[in-house]
Amino acid sequence: MKNLKLQLTCLLCVFTLITFAQTDEKTGLSLDSGPIDSQFEYVIKKSGNYQEYEVIKKIWINKLRRNVSDSLGRIKKETNDLLSKIDTQQGEITQLKADLNTTNTNLSQTTKEKESISFFGSLINKGFYKTIMWGIIAILTLLLLVFIYKFRNSNIVTQEARGSLAELEEEFEQHRRRALEREQKLSRQLQDELNKQKLMKK
Repeated sequence: MKNLKLQLTCLLCVFTLITFAQTDEKTGLSLDSGPIDSQFEYVIKKSGNYQEYEVIKKIWINKLRRNVSDSLGRIKKETNDLLSKIDTQQGEITQLKADLNTTNTNLSQTTKEKESISFFGSLINKGFYKTIMWGIIAILTLLLLVFIYKFRNSNIVTQEARGSLAELEEEFEQHRRRALEREQKLSRQLQDELNKQKLMKK
């Protein structure tokens, strides 16, 4: 009787494992890949039942914990990088706003002083003076935008150059390694031949 129960239990376990294996193949769930949500789903589907409790393998829990920890660490690093980038850009924006405010303040003070303004030694109309000043501001703003654009482009070119340099260094290292292996192989073959020659002479 006990043997019959044991056999039935084993048969039920094998059937359950086969069914879960087929389900996993269909759904594509795994602890080794996919989002955390699908990994939780995998653990829940693969867990067994004991009375009123879910039984989960300790190795699965540990692996899931590592995966969650890795994901949280990556998210935290990305968040910190983004916050740092935002702070840098905020500082640049603040500086640009301060520069713009200074320029606007200087312009306002200058236009309030006189109706006519001396410009390069000659008196000119206030409206014409404003047009000149705004033109200078527009040129400066345009130059600033061009500078920012060129700076970003040079940044991209620098990064691409660094990437290319890293690839070249990797290729050089592989080539050096292969050359060293060929040299060692040739040295061994030469030594073997020298040993054969010595044996033949004896």
